[in-house]
Amino acid sequence: MTRHEIRICGFGGQGIALAGKILGSAVTFIEKKNSVTTQSYGPESRGGASASNVVISDEIVDFPYVTEPEIFICMSKEAYTKYIDSLKEGGLFLYEENLVPVDERMNKASKIYKIPATEIAEKKLGKRIVANIVMLGFFAELNNLVSKDAILKSVLRMVPARFKDLNQKAFQMGIEYAKKVKQQEAKK
Repeated sequence: MTRHEIRICGFGGQGIALAGKILGSAVTFIEKKNSVTTQSYGPESRGGASASNVVISDEIVDFPYVTEPEIFICMSKEAYTKYIDSLKEGGLFLYEENLVPVDERMNKASKIYKIPATEIAEKKLGKRIVANIVMLGFFAELNNLVSKDAILKSVLRMVPARFKDLNQKAFQMGIEYAKKVKQQEAKK
């Protein structure tokens, strides 16, 4: 059985739960694989550390909790502090570079990428609320587990009609940023 664990974390109000639901929906309804999504929140619904956890499996998911994510996406300092020790050795670590002050604990990841997702959302789209979708686009380009097409279809299924264009642009900006990062990496 192949099991993959993903943790998306940040603070309440960043759309962390929605990002997890979008990813889980992409896996289950579009790629037709098994997945389970769970959320956890700090004592405050806005501002406290929150996480959305996705388990993907080629068989029925019998244990729905993420204990050692191989993919760790972090969008806030509080979430980093609370969850970074759970990152699986050799995993993929993506983080919001302007909100997450990292330390040596991230070095157990084999691949580490940073993006100014909130800045992109705010300055290029005028809506910081889509930073989560920028991050999903970034992830979509850098992973081999869930297809970009499936994630985008899921985004467009789950956001209100009047925000589809904005979210599609945000997703594409995340992809484009990841492509630049990969080009820079290839030059090294």
